[in-house]
Amino acid sequence: MVSGLINANPVIYQKKERQVRIAPCDSDEYAVEPVDQQEIFDHIRDIKDPEHPYSLEELKVITEDAIEVDDKLSYVRVTFTPTVEHCSMATVIGLCLRVKLLRSLPSRYKVDIKVAPGTHATEAAVNKQLNDKERVAAALENPNLLDMVDECLAPSYG
Repeated sequence: MVSGLINANPVIYQKKERQVRIAPCDSDEYAVEPVDQQEIFDHIRDIKDPEHPYSLEELKVITEDAIEVDDKLSYVRVTFTPTVEHCSMATVIGLCLRVKLLRSLPSRYKVDIKVAPGTHATEAAVNKQLNDKERVAAALENPNLLDMVDECLAPSYG
């Protein structure tokens, strides 16, 4: 099975220590905290790679520094770096990122998912596919692809 992988021996990195976040409490009003870079990273850091038993964080496919957030404009951009230039799972990884954020964030947010410049052989095509609402919707109608996305998003208890 390993011989069929594009990157059979990826480099594994140490996970960043989780930061405890305590929201301020106002007894008279319900305060909504703005979404920030750390919150987005916390939502996506444990997404599992489609080919390996590691998280996207452990493979350094995503990093906190590659996340842009403008809460006032309700905008989030995640730039990810595939482990190899010819990663056949780049669109699946991007779809996982998009689905996780769509399920986690209020609907007012516009989410852009991008491949880091110069890190994938078909970067423009992948970016176009990941940010086209019709293509994303069509991909999520495919039961096999949706199962793969859900598997990558499933919590890991190990």
